[in-house]
Amino acid sequence: MSITRDRHGRGLRGPIAFDSPVPPARPRTSRQRFDAITLRIVRDLDRRWSQRLGLVEYAVEDVPPVNDGWTDAVPLAALVRGSGARPTRLIFYRRPIEHRCSSGDDVEELVLMVACEQVAELLGVDPHEVHPNYQSDL
Repeated sequence: MSITRDRHGRGLRGPIAFDSPVPPARPRTSRQRFDAITLRIVRDLDRRWSQRLGLVEYAVEDVPPVNDGWTDAVPLAALVRGSGARPTRLIFYRRPIEHRCSSGDDVEELVLMVACEQVAELLGVDPHEVHPNYQSDL
């Protein structure tokens, strides 16, 4: 048995797996990959801006809520400002973002762009100030 054999992508199995450190789990579904990308980006932004942002709750939903007779463009995210004890919520909509992208790198760039624009709106600054890798031409 080869140490690197992983025919079905489920990770190492059997006695060899117990004798070696457990490798970190790889995201397997598009939802898990999207969540991992979003988490990495919002952690970085939150680290940079937590003093000015205050308490912000980040979430990912598959699609935005749709009302009857809705004719607007599909949003990529929603910003729900908090009040009192309720924190501000930044909600990313996975399916509309993925639909606009052709690769995983594009997803990461678009999530970063959306996050920067939403955080910039909260802070009242230009999105280019929020993150050095922000690109508005996607």
